Amino acid sequence: MTLNRIARRLALGMAVALPLALSVSTSAQAQAFFRIGTGGTAGTYYPVGGMIANAVSVPGKLIATAQASNGSVANVNAVASGAMESGFSQSDVATWAQKGTGIYEGKPNIPDLRLIANLYPETIHVVVKKSSGIKSIAELKGKRVALDEPGSGTLVNARLILNAYNIKESEIKPEYIKPNQAADKMKDGALDAFFFVGGAPAGAIAELASSGGGIALLPIDGAQAQALRSTSSFFANDNVPANTYKDVAAVNTLSVGAQWVTSAKADTETIYQITKALYSESTQKALAAGHAKGKLITLKNAVQGAGIPFHPGAEKFYREAGALK
Repeated sequence: MTLNRIARRLALGMAVALPLALSVSTSAQAQAFFRIGTGGTAGTYYPVGGMIANAVSVPGKLIATAQASNGSVANVNAVASGAMESGFSQSDVATWAQKGTGIYEGKPNIPDLRLIANLYPETIHVVVKKSSGIKSIAELKGKRVALDEPGSGTLVNARLILNAYNIKESEIKPEYIKPNQAADKMKDGALDAFFFVGGAPAGAIAELASSGGGIALLPIDGAQAQALRSTSSFFANDNVPANTYKDVAAVNTLSVGAQWVTSAKADTETIYQITKALYSESTQKALAAGHAKGKLITLKNAVQGAGIPFHPGAEKFYREAGALK
């Protein structure tokens, strides 16, 4: 074969291959990826995030994925840096981050943080072993207590609650580990109590209640709860009904809102379509069937307790749906 014929064949091959390559490239560019920062795999954020990601994904157009993380603070910081397109956050953390108050006072705030939806109430659990004899938060002084990892909303709330009961962090033996690790340590007798903020029932706590020798939940009520609510308006009164966890009595506690946040820089049409998909009839049925907290992810609850501005795409949908006037 002459060099000219080889050159002609190469040119013909490139002419065929180039449109194919361009087609693949264009197709890849058309499909967007949308990450949702959640929390630890033993909590509520992660399974709920997985259900939402599956429901709002549109193959060929948008692939949403739920990614495990350290929780609220880590998620809002990831949204700010662009490491995540969105994330779940407690309402208190989102408000502080956007306004530069609370734990963000004196630190760079995140003015571009925007709300997609308020999802469900997150219950504050303070878990002890049933056999421990510990009946109140005041009795945690000197005890081994897990407060969750740095970057979690649970750690922020745990510190506020301890302070309300006049307990300094130096007056307990703190551990900064995730609830599933805390549950394992409690089962082994190496931990006296742990805090967890998340939708009830939470997997790690349910497993511990069933197989770890039994648990009790400490109440957060009375004067301390009232003081917390007066100084931190994002706290709401809550109750864990009897037998939410095996053989655990009903207990009064507090909650904060679980919110789905993104950046003001996120594409308006993308957020509009995601929000619309979240409240479609099929998604609502899937959420209600998939998790106890999924039943609370409703259009009515979506616009409650919004401490930060809605993203324009989400706001557009809520106005169309009549949830916002």
